[in-house]
Amino acid sequence: MPTARPAAPKKTKKAAEPTASSTAASTPLSIQDYLRKILTSHVYDVAIETPLDEARSLSRRLGHRVLFKREDKQPVFSFKLRGAYNKMAGLSRAQLAKGVICASAGNHAQGVALGAKRLGCQATIVMPTTTPQVKIDAVRSFGGDNVQIVLEGESYSDAALHAKALERKKGMTFVHPFDDPDVIAGQGTVAMEILRQHAGPIDAIFVAIGGGGLISGVAAYVKAVRPEVKVIGVQMSDSDAMARSVKAGERVTLSDVGLFSDGTAVKLVGEETLRLTRELVDDIVTVNTDAVCAAIKDIYQDTRSIVEPAGALGVAALKQYAERHGGQGKTYIAINCGANMNFDRLRFVAERAEVGEEREALLAVTIPEERGSFKRFCETVGPRSVTEFNYRISDEKRAHVFVGLSTKEKGESKQIAKAFKAEGFATVDLTHDELAKTHIRHMVGGRSPLAEGERLYSFIFPERPGALMGFLTSLPPGWNISLFHYRNQGADYGRILVGLQVPKDEVTRIPKVLDKLGYAYVDETRNPVYRLFLR
Repeated sequence: MPTARPAAPKKTKKAAEPTASSTAASTPLSIQDYLRKILTSHVYDVAIETPLDEARSLSRRLGHRVLFKREDKQPVFSFKLRGAYNKMAGLSRAQLAKGVICASAGNHAQGVALGAKRLGCQATIVMPTTTPQVKIDAVRSFGGDNVQIVLEGESYSDAALHAKALERKKGMTFVHPFDDPDVIAGQGTVAMEILRQHAGPIDAIFVAIGGGGLISGVAAYVKAVRPEVKVIGVQMSDSDAMARSVKAGERVTLSDVGLFSDGTAVKLVGEETLRLTRELVDDIVTVNTDAVCAAIKDIYQDTRSIVEPAGALGVAALKQYAERHGGQGKTYIAINCGANMNFDRLRFVAERAEVGEEREALLAVTIPEERGSFKRFCETVGPRSVTEFNYRISDEKRAHVFVGLSTKEKGESKQIAKAFKAEGFATVDLTHDELAKTHIRHMVGGRSPLAEGERLYSFIFPERPGALMGFLTSLPPGWNISLFHYRNQGADYGRILVGLQVPKDEVTRIPKVLDKLGYAYVDETRNPVYRLFLR
């Protein structure tokens, strides 16, 4: 299959997407204009003033004071209802009677849905087909009979084009998710609350960027009231339309965007949001998927709340910024802007969080198929906790092992690989290899002609330091391990799948030896799944 390569970004064309041109004044609004609009916004008819919580665990780890602005606690679990409702509350009765329409990946849609129900108007909401089901269900829940949902396109930008066509056809009012002064002003109330809640020094506020509505509102208020506070924008490395547009000096359209952080998957930023971002935002940083997964875990550890990927961008960037700039005692604030997480994503997030924080090293180690080599391998692992172990006999002379090891600091995987090489084991560091992390780790195995006479057993053993290594070294020396799979799942008990090749004259000893190990086990040799895929 040919390798897919991302297409180069292209400069935007006229009418490529709905913008704020029809709603923005002919003369650009000043910071003072936005300050007045923010101070007189209508958001608190539906929104709440969310808390500004200290992240004690993350603060201790980074050596800085870290605060989370908890927009995940809004009634729709996102800041988006602020801007949506502020726009809708300013419409005339005639406009409301004709209904409103919007395009959204989910959070803005929920705000429009809640606003429509509160104001008693009809809303048509166009959502990308890639929108998580949890957000689609939430829109229906918040809007009830006042909302009609239309699924169209693979991203926000695709959905927006369809929404504009429906707007012209039906005469409805388009409620833009970001490129509208009233929407921007509504989002700016987040900053108003932050500065009211924390009167002390603030070194930087980290804000996720999709189309730019939130950061435009936050930057407008912060720079009008406390210009010394830095406003740092954050984007996914595969959805960085704003960063590219700021660099180019004009809007740049991305051919494709990554969909892990669907709330910020925007191909084309707004005209007004680009203007404000260029003028007011101090910097824009990009983060990758693993860093965001690690940030989701960090937020959970401090708040016991699970945010969506877009909601964790600020924390991911804050950590990256703190590491790059060093020092101690700074005050950093991250806006946790959304918590509409699809539950099915949690398994992916949990697996990638350790790699994102570089608390796990992934390695491919080649050891000779000879007596004593496996013991040397275990000795090289030493006291480190094994997070994963995959092995399938495939060659008479060499064994390829896929192993995961817990680490304490970034860059440790290189040191571990060096230690294995010093023992004569060819080693490849896979910690940053996307193919290995996404696919290969789950595909190690298969049938092998060398697995003759193999017997398969599954074991359950207590997850305690050294338990896995103790198991591996307790088997009789004449027994060959032909298959091994283990993955730490964070539970109190671990599960191991082991293929054993036992000399014929020792087969009758198997139950006695395994019973002596003291672990619960099941003979899986006749399991049909094993016979289909591994036998």
